[in-house]
Amino acid sequence: MPGSKSSEALTASTETPDARHPRLDRYATPDLVAAFVDDQVDAVSAVREAIPDIARAVDAALPRIQAGGRLIYIGAGTSGRLGVLDSVELTPTFNWPSARARALMAGGDPAMYVAVEGAEDDASQAAEDLHRLGPGENDVVICLAASGNTPYVLGALQHARASGALTIGIANNPGSPLAAYAEIGITLATGAEVISGSTRLKAGTAQKIALNTFSSALMVRLHKVFGNLMVDLRATNAKLIARAERLTMLATGCSAERAREVLTRCGWHIKTAIVAIERDIDVATADRLLDAADGDTWAALAAPLPSPPHAA
Repeated sequence: MPGSKSSEALTASTETPDARHPRLDRYATPDLVAAFVDDQVDAVSAVREAIPDIARAVDAALPRIQAGGRLIYIGAGTSGRLGVLDSVELTPTFNWPSARARALMAGGDPAMYVAVEGAEDDASQAAEDLHRLGPGENDVVICLAASGNTPYVLGALQHARASGALTIGIANNPGSPLAAYAEIGITLATGAEVISGSTRLKAGTAQKIALNTFSSALMVRLHKVFGNLMVDLRATNAKLIARAERLTMLATGCSAERAREVLTRCGWHIKTAIVAIERDIDVATADRLLDAADGDTWAALAAPLPSPPHAA
């Protein structure tokens, strides 16, 4: 599948010196800062070019996740850390079960904080790491590598494909093995970095935007959002409790007191509170409507009310 990593690195666009800034280290500080900030515009442009592929990835992932599959992120270095970040943030943001958002990083958990030299070159270790998670046909494996040629990521990709999981490859170099071999390849062609080869810069920014976009769009399709309101968050602290109240008020136009009252009765489930308030029903009935609608708040608001139980 992959070629020689060293030979690929010689031609990788992410490793090519940026011809616009050959004397970067001689810039005045305002110009130095401007060079870094302005270069990030290319990250946004690269993701925009990849919109069709990101949309395909969302549509392909949806039925597998609806069938109970997991999101599994795999990467090394900066790419690995970005995968971990996306997986971790899904739980507080969308009340997504942490067991269904897993992340593997070359070098294991310690590599999140300290570089583990050589870990990214071990393709067999990646297969072992992924094998322990037992990927199946409903899982979605998201492989990340700026170069698109990282052995650890390619090893995981090969194992994921053999398991029948959906594979999504995200790379920053056109023509990469990662994007070519994944079932859905996403190339974020960010080109040369301001600091040659430092893919924590705009290549990393593009990956972060793409991951945010993919996972957020998927959660919208899973009815975790009502309109543009984040209504499936987990209210685990004072800030999120206040946010739950505010979101309920925005969705229904009710008072803060009414929002707090209903949210307290339904365990701070915002969607349940919205349906209960809008339809003037008890929270148990609101829950039943949402369950019947597969969590779709709009459908629960429009569905006929269940018949009352017959008297004995």
